[in-house]
Amino acid sequence: MNADHPVILVIEDDAPLRRYLRATLQAYGYGVQEAATGAEGRDLLARTDPDVVLLDLGLPDVDGLDLTQEFRGWSQVPIIVVSARGKEEDKIGALDLGADDYLTKPFGSGELLARIRVALRRGAGAAGTEPVVETGPLKVDLANREVYLDGVPVHLSPNEYGLLAALVRNAGKVLTHQQLLQEVWGGLPAAQSTYLRVYMASLRKKLEPDPGRPRLLLTEPGVGYRLKA
Repeated sequence: MNADHPVILVIEDDAPLRRYLRATLQAYGYGVQEAATGAEGRDLLARTDPDVVLLDLGLPDVDGLDLTQEFRGWSQVPIIVVSARGKEEDKIGALDLGADDYLTKPFGSGELLARIRVALRRGAGAAGTEPVVETGPLKVDLANREVYLDGVPVHLSPNEYGLLAALVRNAGKVLTHQQLLQEVWGGLPAAQSTYLRVYMASLRKKLEPDPGRPRLLLTEPGVGYRLKA
């Protein structure tokens, strides 16, 4: 992590968009590296160890989904997919292959910068020990498996805690149904996503003031769930 000036690797073949991203990121103090092809991006990632990768899926020499899977084989750098492909199956595919987030073009600079800040926080925490995570009134001590709401201990069942812990460890990141089923239940078929709905509803009853309008445990329709960071 380059704490003073985090470096963002932009892998994008659209030259005008690269210029826009460069100007936006540099205006907010980020260092920027640019690659127009997957091969160039692979080389830069291996040589320079950036803090976040912005990855387009429609590259001229390789599909971004394949590149995401390849990167995950040897790097834990946060990957934010930036793509014109907005279908749910594209988002699910990228996230299941290891992407940390997914932005659909066109997008605003404010949303992009917010997603980068979340990715940087998550990347900084990945190298440490199990943290104490606080978001709004919720506090989760992962090392001691303790959960507090407004300072009051909350009792959770093992499956409820497993679901919450998975979301907490990836705060701000969308986890797909299949990722959560793998993490909490050891890989139930995606068709068993009923488990997720049941336990998510139970968690919301215990942690949300208005479970019908959640503010912490957010749904990404058709994709999965996210803990608000």
